[in-house]
Amino acid sequence: MSQPPGSPSVVPALFYKDPRAALAFLQKAFGFEPDIMIEDETGALVHSQMSFGNGRVMVGMEWSELHRSPASLDGRNSQTTHLYLTESVDTHCARAEAAGAKILVRPETQFYGDRTYRAADPEGHIWTFAEPIKVVAAADWDKEMNFKTWERDKG
Repeated sequence: MSQPPGSPSVVPALFYKDPRAALAFLQKAFGFEPDIMIEDETGALVHSQMSFGNGRVMVGMEWSELHRSPASLDGRNSQTTHLYLTESVDTHCARAEAAGAKILVRPETQFYGDRTYRAADPEGHIWTFAEPIKVVAAADWDKEMNFKTWERDKG
């Protein structure tokens, strides 16, 4: 089976106790757009996909002991989702907070040139949003932060 043209090659899947509420929240707070919703014979939402820019996330219900929302795991996350914005990170953060997101880290400019903030959705999934502010060479951040960065040769 081939990947549909224009599809991202990596698509995170997130699990929610209430996936319908998650869809509404992700759209209102973070600006996702619904792409597909699949319901079972009882009308329960079992799978959906939402787009954000040229990316996508899958949103589904908890369906096994290994597929749980942070709300069912005392808030624990095994991953976070990082998204690049095409709008002001400060404006995005204000909208997310007004829609009920818990702001974990307010917008701040990072050593690598992005301005970021971190938020949790109502079930505790952690999201990081970034706005590229300036291009910073790895050699410059290495010097400033006392790091040693390796990058794959892209040439």
